[in-house]
Amino acid sequence: MTEYNIKELKSGGLMKQKEKDIFSLRLRIVGGFVKSEQLIKLSEIADRFGKGYIHLTTRQGIEIPNVNIKDFEKVKKELNEAELQMGACGQRVRTVTACQGKECSHGLIDCLMLAREIDHKYFGIGGHPHKFKIGITGCPNACIKPHENDLGILGRLKKRFVREKCNYCGLCAEICPVGAIEVDKDDEKIVFNAEKCIGCGDCVYSCPTDAWQKRQEGYTIFVGGKMGKFPKLGIKAFDFIETKEKVFEVIEKTLEFYKKFGNKGERFRETLDRVGVEKYKETVS
Repeated sequence: MTEYNIKELKSGGLMKQKEKDIFSLRLRIVGGFVKSEQLIKLSEIADRFGKGYIHLTTRQGIEIPNVNIKDFEKVKKELNEAELQMGACGQRVRTVTACQGKECSHGLIDCLMLAREIDHKYFGIGGHPHKFKIGITGCPNACIKPHENDLGILGRLKKRFVREKCNYCGLCAEICPVGAIEVDKDDEKIVFNAEKCIGCGDCVYSCPTDAWQKRQEGYTIFVGGKMGKFPKLGIKAFDFIETKEKVFEVIEKTLEFYKKFGNKGERFRETLDRVGVEKYKETVS
């Protein structure tokens, strides 16, 4: 294969390197999840068709550098046998990133499952003005950096306080990272500032008497984050969405909004800045 369309190949995850006919192959790794047997296969492919190493991207992806284009079909066949697929570049929805979610002691939502569902529905869909990135993080620690994505999802928790169970030990006040709880041990009083609360759930999971209890898990959505030459953090568009179905509705309407109002070559944040966040909220709500 001596003639090829670089732009077309890039859209399918093949990125041209400086050397003639040499490409880096980007794989579709959802939520950073890779099986051990897949890692072994990737090692074999990198040894045989590359230079014996792989590259881990900033978005949890895997790239196999230094592959000759003439070997691509062989590599693709072996990747498919290992249930690995090519990724995507260009003006389309990229692979969804996610933290460990509930496998982490702080995780409030099942990030990997949600990432797989979103990726299954939207991965690789083109027709957008520019690339569109989605990231999911399990709690307000925000390890996956949802604020840096075109659409970021953050797990949060709403709680309730059962006064009869409280022994006023003060642990919840000590552990709260934002000082939303005050405990008067002498007068046996609890003061909770709901406006300060970030919904991390630390008080719920540390309370020795189960006085603080989980009421509901939900999702905060940020939009318009991006890095690159002109970085901007995402804007909180929805403070607390109660259901996964509503999250999908927001994603669907957000992509429709981007297609309708975005100019060619314009990142989603630039569309929001030009059209207005309030118009976006009115359209998507």
